[in-house]
This record gives sequence, C-alpha cells and structure tokens, in this order.
Amino acid sequence: MQREKAKNKGWKFIGESGDFTLERPEETSYLYFPLANEAGMLSAITPVLHGDIKSGHNTFFMPPVSVEDLHNSRASRNFWVYMEGKGAWSAAGNSAKQTASRFGGKEEASVMEAGFLWHKVVRENRSFGLKAEIVSFVPAEAEQAELMQVTITNIGDRAATITPTAAVPVYGRSADDLRDHRHVTSLLHRIYVSKHGIEVQPTLSFDERGHRANRTAYGVFGAEGEGNAPAGFFPVLEEYIGEGGALDWPEAVVTNAPPQERAGSEREGYEAVGAIRFAAAELQPGESKRYTIAMVIADGRIETERLACEYLSASRFDELLAQTKRHWQRKVGAVSFHSGDRQHDLWMKWVTLQPILRRLYGCSFLPHHDYGRGGRGWRDLWQDCLALLIMEPAEVRHLLFNNFAGVRIDGSNATIIGANPGEFVADRNNIPRVWMDHGAWPLVTTLFYLHQSGDLEFLLQEQSFFQDIYVRRCKEKDPALGADGENKLRTEDGAVYRGTILEHLLVQNVVPFFHVGEHNNMKLEGADWNDGLDLAPDKGESVAFTALYASNLSELAKLLRKMKERMGVMQVELAEEIGVLLDTISGSVDYGSVSAKRELLERYYDACPGKVKGRKTAFDIGRVAEDLEQKANWLKEHIRRNEWIRSGEGYEWFNGYYDNDGARVEGDRGNGVRMTLTGQVFAVMGGTASAEQVRKVTASVDRYLKDPEIGYRLNTRFGGIQQNLGRAFGFAFGHKENGAMFSHMTVMYANALYKRGFVREGYAVLDSIYRLSADFERSRIYPGIPEYINEKGRGMYHYLTGSASWLLLTAVTEVYGVKGALGDLTLEPKLVREQFDKNGEAAIDTLFAGKKLRIVYRNPRGLDYGEYRIGSVSYSNARFPAETGGPSCVIDRGLISGLPDEGTHTIEVMLS
Repeated sequence: MQREKAKNKGWKFIGESGDFTLERPEETSYLYFPLANEAGMLSAITPVLHGDIKSGHNTFFMPPVSVEDLHNSRASRNFWVYMEGKGAWSAAGNSAKQTASRFGGKEEASVMEAGFLWHKVVRENRSFGLKAEIVSFVPAEAEQAELMQVTITNIGDRAATITPTAAVPVYGRSADDLRDHRHVTSLLHRIYVSKHGIEVQPTLSFDERGHRANRTAYGVFGAEGEGNAPAGFFPVLEEYIGEGGALDWPEAVVTNAPPQERAGSEREGYEAVGAIRFAAAELQPGESKRYTIAMVIADGRIETERLACEYLSASRFDELLAQTKRHWQRKVGAVSFHSGDRQHDLWMKWVTLQPILRRLYGCSFLPHHDYGRGGRGWRDLWQDCLALLIMEPAEVRHLLFNNFAGVRIDGSNATIIGANPGEFVADRNNIPRVWMDHGAWPLVTTLFYLHQSGDLEFLLQEQSFFQDIYVRRCKEKDPALGADGENKLRTEDGAVYRGTILEHLLVQNVVPFFHVGEHNNMKLEGADWNDGLDLAPDKGESVAFTALYASNLSELAKLLRKMKERMGVMQVELAEEIGVLLDTISGSVDYGSVSAKRELLERYYDACPGKVKGRKTAFDIGRVAEDLEQKANWLKEHIRRNEWIRSGEGYEWFNGYYDNDGARVEGDRGNGVRMTLTGQVFAVMGGTASAEQVRKVTASVDRYLKDPEIGYRLNTRFGGIQQNLGRAFGFAFGHKENGAMFSHMTVMYANALYKRGFVREGYAVLDSIYRLSADFERSRIYPGIPEYINEKGRGMYHYLTGSASWLLLTAVTEVYGVKGALGDLTLEPKLVREQFDKNGEAAIDTLFAGKKLRIVYRNPRGLDYGEYRIGSVSYSNARFPAETGGPSCVIDRGLISGLPDEGTHTIEVMLS
C-alpha cells in the first residue's frame, strides 16, 4: 500500500535536487525566502523582491522588516522598465498600479522558482509584450553581497524601446534607528557616486551603544551585459520619488526623467536610494538584455573597480550562481532519504537545510523574528548541534567544547551566545534569569556526540566556567565579581578555574535535583522549554523537565560505568565544593524532604559564591555512578506515584506543571480538561513512563490534543489568561505557545514514541506534521517545517526553528535507525510498510565515522514494522560480521573506518 501523497496545489518540486516552483506567488501573503552565506550576508526576499538585507542588528542595508511590512511597506528591491508608448512597468511586480490590479488581474503571468539558496521570478506583461526573469542569490563563497540579474525579453511581435532603472533603498544603519532618530541618522549619510553605482557610508554609528565613527559602507552597483556601465544615477530618495511620488510609483521612472547624477558626484544628509539608470535600448522581437545588480556591505569604503570585475557581468553572475548551487547541494546532500514518497523525501531536503539557516540567522534575521537583536539562545545552540552532528560532524567537537564555557558553577548558564567561540552574556537586554531546562540540553547533545564518535576522552577535557555578577542561579548578584570585565570562574587566589566536561555536566544536572518546589519537583524558575511559562518563578514546578533530568542522571551513570569499563578510569576529580551534591557519598539526604534538599543546596551555594577554593577531590567513579542512579530512580518513581492523573472520562496522563500558587496545572477543571503535550513527552522519552502508561498517554493525547485541522496541539484551552503561570495564555488560543501545533514539541513527541517502540503512533505524528506543512493551500509556506501552525493551518515562523534539528535527528536515528553506540554503528530500522517504495526498498545517505554511507533496507515481502528482523548485512556482496536475527544489529566502528575515504559506500540490509 502506497502512502497517499500530501495535498499540494501550490508549490511543486521539479527535478530531484529540491528545486520547486510556484505559480502567481504574489497572490499569497507573508511568503519570504532566505538568501545567505557564511560570510555574514543575511537576506530575505519575497515574490515581489521585498524583504531586507543585513549583516547584523546594527548593519541593515535595507530598512528592517517584519512580516507585516512585507505588504505595508514600499521599500523593496525593484527593477523598472519604461517603454515608449506604454509607460512604466515594474519587472518585480512591485508598483502601485500592479498592486491595485492584483485581485483578478489577468494582464500579468508570474511564476517563482527556487532552490538552495537561489530565487527566481519570471513575470510576463502581455500589454507591454515584455518578459522579465529576475534571479537573486548571495554568493556562497564570497563577501557580504547579494546579486540580482534581470533579463528583459521582447515577447511581442514588434520592436520595443525600453529604458531600465534598478532601484534599491539604502537604509544603511542600525535597526534601532528605524523609529528612534530616523531623520537625524539620515543627516549622517555621505553618498558617493562612482562609475557603476552608489555608495553610502554614514559618518557615525548613531545609536544607544554610543556615537562612534562608522566604517561600514553600503553600495548598489550595476552593469548591462558583460560590464557596460550605467547611464546615470538618482542617489537621493526624495529626488528619485519626486514630490507626491512613492517608491512604488517614482517620478524619475514614471516620467522617464534624465538621470540627476554621474560618476564623481557626492551628496550628503539625505535618505539614499541606489537608483541606477541604464541606457535606453531597442529590443527586436525575441531579443533580450541582461542587467546585473550587486548590493554590498563592506568594512570601509568599497573597492568599486574590483567589485565591478568580481560581480558585474552576465558570465560572472552565471559562474557564481553555479558555484553557489553546488555549495548548498553539498551541504544539504550530506543526508538524504529514499522512501515510497518522493515528494516527502525532497521536502526533507529543505528540513535538512533549516538547522544551517538557524546557525546563520540565529532567531533574529528573517521577517518572522522571535528576537530582533541577534544572537542565539543557549537552548538553540545545543539543539542545532544535533543536526550538525549528522551533517557536519567533523566541525562539532570544538563547538561543544567552547559551549561548555557558558556553564556557571551553580548549574545555570549564560543564555545568549555571541558571534565568537566562548563569547557569552547573561541575557539579552540585561534581564538575567534562569530557564530551568537549560541544564538538560548539553548532556542530550553531548551524549549523541559520544555515541556517534566513541570519544569518551572528551568528558575528561578541561574547560573554564562562566561567571558574571550573578550567583545562586541569578537570584542574587555580587558586583565584585566580573568587575574586571572577565567572565570566567576564578579560584580564591585569582587563577581561572578549569574543570572537566564531565564536571560541567554533573553540575548542570545535579544542582536542579535539589532545587525543588513544595511538591518536590524541580522549580520552574524563569520558564522551561516553553518560554511562555514565565510567571511562576516562586512556586512553579516543571514536572515535564524533572522527567528529562531524571533520564539525564541515568545516562550520566551509564557513561561513568562505560568510562571505567573502556578507559580504566577509576576515579573522577571534581572541585572540592561539588562533593556536597553527591550526598550518598558525603552524607545521606532524605530525598522525600523538600526542606532537606533546599538546605543542602544552600550549603553548596555558600561553598562556592562565585568563586571556588581551587582544590579538587578524587571520587570513586562507581560510587558517583551509584549516587546519580539513586537520584534518577527516585525522581522517576516520584513522578509515577504523584503526577499520574485521571480525567472524569477515564483518560490518564502525567501532570506537567504547578503554577505560582503551588496548584497542579493539569486535569479536570470546571471549564474543561487541561492537558499539555510537554508534560507527556519527556516522561515517555526518558523511561519514566511504563509501557502501559505510554499506551494511556497516547490515547489521552489523541483525545484531548489531536486536532484534525492543525495536528497535535501544545495544550488544551485553559480558559483565560494565567498570570500565575505564564504569558503564553495571554495569546489567543491556537496561536504560538497557547494551543498551536508547535512543531518542536510535536516532533519530540514522535521521537519519544519511536524510542519506546510505539512506531505506528510515532509515524502518525510525523506524517501529520508533513501533511500540514506541505499542504500549501492551508500552510501558505514554502517547503520545510515551520515553528508552529496556527488555528487557520498557516505555517508561522518558517525556517528558523529547532524542530528541524529534531525532525532530522528522528528521521536518521529512529525512523531509518542509523545511530552510534559509543562509536560503533547501530542499524535499527523502524520503517512502516508504507515507507518502502514499490520495489520494497528504503534508503538513507548519511555520514558515519567520516565515511559517506548509503544504507539500503530491502523488504521484498512488504513486511510492516514489528514483522521484520535484520536478516543479513552486506557490503560489496560480502557479508558484514554483524549479529543478525533481531530488530537491530551493531557493526564495529573499525569496519566502517577501514572503508576508503572516497565515494559513497552502500551497505545492504535484508529484512526477513
């Protein structure tokens, strides 16, 4: 039985590389597409070339935009054609006339085509007899530049005389200046006209950071054909649009006015526009002209002659575009899937790209920006590394090592990561607080790294700790700390203290064990994964993440035993102060006593108030493992015994939270049942839930959270704002963290089900996300997974979402079952019958042990999951020495490492 293809009357894939096309894209609002490179150029572009260009919060080339600006603002890239006898036409589709006639207008036909990471719009104007093809991309291996090439073709039956004008507004300053000092900052502009374009370099960087001399320059440059210079320029915005004019109907274009400036002129003190007038040309029927535009951000004045040679010719544009396509295909091609649904496999290519995009853009620099000032959060950093471990594993070890320098000795951490390795700050906007889940994610990612690599020695590498003025998990501050600008934990004699990665992991996972509320679950503090649960810092508790920490403590115990077994490590050295946290070694504590736990934690805080003595104590590694295991087992049993609840209808599940009044959040209420998906995920994923409890959880989720229109909701309707729990409930129900289908948690729910062997249930969850996202008539997004789907079914906050990393991780390690076991390769497919193609095959291309592998599962009898076992494993027609006959098999890492470095190696797995 073949899976029914996802409904899609919108975009369609063309070819096998992930390219797609969409007709009349301008008829859908809020669409945007990313164009970026690793040199720091970050762009967003719409079907009518709206969007913005920037390299950071304080260096916006175009005016910064949110999604609402995409249809309210006129400040976009544009390319105009004035045709004798007809007047002005925007080849970009962005004129007042075209906007007014968009509903029901038949004069124009348009189609968008896009790939990794390039964008093309083709627009035909039947009245003018002209066709425009506009291709945009950011060169992958170049500087901070966006290139655009416009090809104008005469599709009529008579000659046409045209005068083209490219126009890009040059904002050239910080996003903070958009409203604050917008006019005053324009007075800082110095505008320079050169042979090929217009350059703007403000004299000062004029914002709340201080009024400092500015070096950044912004330029728009153009050429016709193989480098012919423009005829002239309009560098001043108000002169270009004219009195009473606008960017979508500028006087200079509409009247075909002669250019105002030529090379060598300078202007100052005005809003700027890169308006470039090209020479008039006569096009015979079928004839075309090509125009290349470069938009550049530079540190210092732009080398215009070099830039013209580098970018401004049709042939060079084609060369750079081909390079860029190859670059991103290589990146995305590190992982690919082959199943019975080719559209789904191509859709997954775009999901694979998304973690890379979030590494480049953070959460700030696309129109749906969560955080407008740049940077990534602590949680984002670690979860994005999950995908990087699959796609670019060689680059991740040093990233993980650097990230651990953000951990405080009190178990909290810096929350914002700077652009450079080891660069951390307490929080955005100087409002430090602790998200209680933050300590859990480093181990989740590190554990995946250790299993993929077998690199247990990583745990013994030493790293510094983060320290600023905040202590006791940001509840107090000591101004004497960090007074010298340093952000490293020091010993009493002033030396930088360094501890093993294992020590960092222990602190982050053991401190929360004692930091509990009155119900003996870990305190919610500033919030957990759900940032919207931010109003219960006093009595709030997160049962959901208590379950994840319980799982982490179990995993740490296993790691310690493996270190002893494989490496012969008998003792671990820890800061003397940490010994108090290992209470079963240093002195027993009644885990059932909230007061006893809190008292122990206070003793620990007193022992290391922003400094440590610098002395280390050796602990028996087996005793430490036993201590962690006792803590883990106590937590799991505590949750099973105290947080398992039942509705009046007889459905059962886990309570996930307590509010700031100390009241249980979930269960029956007078106005309906309250339930959260988060409260179920980690109890299932980490083994707190028994198999029978997992079955009951899935039934409850299907009853209370599954919505046929938008999938698995994050929560039920709570009935009004919850000022004793979080701002999320001030949002309308069905939006964002209040009852939307929040992809991240939904994917983690699927991951948890797969981990526990509930494969059919997990498959149904993943399939629902795909169908919702790929149904363009409802989701209104390009291929990929959004952050969430709202009550209308529209995909929101596309591209920049941690759900992409988790979906990729789940597909590779759970669905296709390709994962590490402390360095060895485990194959444990959990594919259902529908996921095999018509020949009974499913395959994955991925990296492991530095080799490119293609794992092909052959299922000639069409067996479903649970019916098949591993029959044989072979490479080059020879059997791999692997134990078969069960649902999984393990291949020694040495066998994989011994394969040649070049090419892709196919491993065939026969299912029987």
